[in-house]
Amino acid sequence: MGTGTGKQQRRGNTRQRIQDVALALFAEQGYEKTSLREIAERLEVTKAALYYHFKTKEAILTSIFDDLTRPIDELIEWGHQQPQPPTLAIREQVLRRYSEILVDAAPLFRFMQENQATMRDLKTGESFRDRMIGLYEILKDPGAPMADQVRCFSALFTMHGGMFVLKDIEGDPEEKRKAILEVAIDLVTQAHAGD
Repeated sequence: MGTGTGKQQRRGNTRQRIQDVALALFAEQGYEKTSLREIAERLEVTKAALYYHFKTKEAILTSIFDDLTRPIDELIEWGHQQPQPPTLAIREQVLRRYSEILVDAAPLFRFMQENQATMRDLKTGESFRDRMIGLYEILKDPGAPMADQVRCFSALFTMHGGMFVLKDIEGDPEEKRKAILEVAIDLVTQAHAGD
């Protein structure tokens, strides 16, 4: 199940091309070291043409973040619409859908991993933390023991960490994604063993 935000579907217009090129440059050289001029040069457009769409690097980053994290917001909304507290099957579905979102948003997560200081300084970093708390709240039971709360949080961390650590390890990407998901589901299942 795709989320409609993959690179192939993002190539349709100038705004999306700017986002793709900027994100690639931010990941390659770092957010702070990338200028609007370099983005324009890579796109083979004038700085004025780039400025027509985005006035600042932060505006580009915010637009990328909003577009690529929209599926996370939709997933959180879906989770809150389910019977409360969610069943273990619903929590597993949240993890499965989140795993697929991570594949489509991999360039953004790579940027976030490699530009952590920038993320702390920009409002996008805070809104991402809010999204992670939203997912965590769906995964854990209200009043769960601390060890079970840690298991639920660790399931999300496993998905993020696994995506970065395993990307450079030999093997089929889909097989790695499924293995990461299996471990995350095991953690949430263990947290809800007493349900």
